[in-house]
Amino acid sequence: MKPIIYICFFALSSLGVFAQESQVKQWTFQECLEYAVEHNISIKNIEYSAETANVTLQQSKDSRLPIVNGSASQAFRNGQSIDPITSEFVDQQINTTSFGVNASVNLFQGNQIKNRIKQNTLLADQNSLYVEEAKNSIKLSVAEAYLQALYAKEGIVVAEKTLEASTKEAEQAKARLDAGSIAMQDYTDAISQEATNRYDLIEAKNNYEQQVIVLKQLLELEPEVEFDIVTPNNDIYTAPILPNKIAVYEAALGMLPEYEAVKLDVDVTEKDLDIAKGDYLPTLALTSSLGTGYTSSQDMNFSNQLNGNFNQTVGLSLTIPIFNGFQTKAEVQKAKIAIDQSKLEVVSLQKEIYKNVATAYQNALSSQEQLEASKAANKAAEESYKLAQKKYDLGALSTTDLVVSQNTFTNAQLNYLQAKYLNILYNQLLQYYQGNEITL
Repeated sequence: MKPIIYICFFALSSLGVFAQESQVKQWTFQECLEYAVEHNISIKNIEYSAETANVTLQQSKDSRLPIVNGSASQAFRNGQSIDPITSEFVDQQINTTSFGVNASVNLFQGNQIKNRIKQNTLLADQNSLYVEEAKNSIKLSVAEAYLQALYAKEGIVVAEKTLEASTKEAEQAKARLDAGSIAMQDYTDAISQEATNRYDLIEAKNNYEQQVIVLKQLLELEPEVEFDIVTPNNDIYTAPILPNKIAVYEAALGMLPEYEAVKLDVDVTEKDLDIAKGDYLPTLALTSSLGTGYTSSQDMNFSNQLNGNFNQTVGLSLTIPIFNGFQTKAEVQKAKIAIDQSKLEVVSLQKEIYKNVATAYQNALSSQEQLEASKAANKAAEESYKLAQKKYDLGALSTTDLVVSQNTFTNAQLNYLQAKYLNILYNQLLQYYQGNEITL
């Protein structure tokens, strides 16, 4: 009976382990992009700023509406005073009650309200561009981290195969040592190489886990979430044809949201100038009020007094600026300076974009040449290692020479992988600058 229980327990434990392993989701690059854009905190923070800009825009539009306030007061007076309801002098104890409604609306304010609405519209559009810029930045970060993870993951495969080969070679060296066909030094060289390759495998796995952490943070995943990535089938990789560098630069100027945003800064500062000039112009406002009240100095009852004391007022208020200590002049001068500075920012960003495009193009070109060279070196190192293994099997090659050949082949594989993923990264960066989607 006990053996049956043990078997059942083992089976259930195995199923549990299998279930845990099957729960590890493998993320495609597209899934990572979509999830990061939807959940990344940096993007959400900038989206809140965009919402604030829209609220500010609506607030500036609402400033055209009149301001209406209601008031009510109750007062007790003793001695000689002026009755606030009748405006007569009284020398007695009285109590008064008053109610009123006041309204005012700006009819003209140097076009400042209109210009603020236009400026806040520009700022709302600019904040929308900042949101797109943040999304693009996260996409690029995810692409770089994903490619780094792919490189690290393939590095694990290379390390595993290298360790497997060195383990077999160590076993062969042990058998030969026992047979007396090799010296102890050759055997220890094989054991040392196996240990070194085991260390390299541990390091390769650690590098992959480090890249997984970077990806999980970009995706805002919780620490306990198991995470893995899908390895695309690109064993046979061919570098794409590079586009024209100037064409990429011109396309970047036409699609990058950060460039559109900095151009809007010029329009925003121009509106600042118009607003500052508005202080030179007069302000015209329409005011009105309704009021009534009750006083104990009159013999009429409360309701009759409220009806009898009801009054209405309508008026216009004109304010003409004459002199304010050159404050307006200074604001106008500062606005003109800000316009010139914003124009310089546009030129500066143009240069920065060209630098980024040219750097990406040069890196893509360089990585393409490195890819071809590393592909040839990898093929040659593989053939050389195969020949070295055959010689080693025949006893015609020392362990030291075999280790050198194996290390050369391992380094050639890693150099090829690095060149491949760098080429993919820089070519995708060029695609991004042309307004195309990033795909792996």
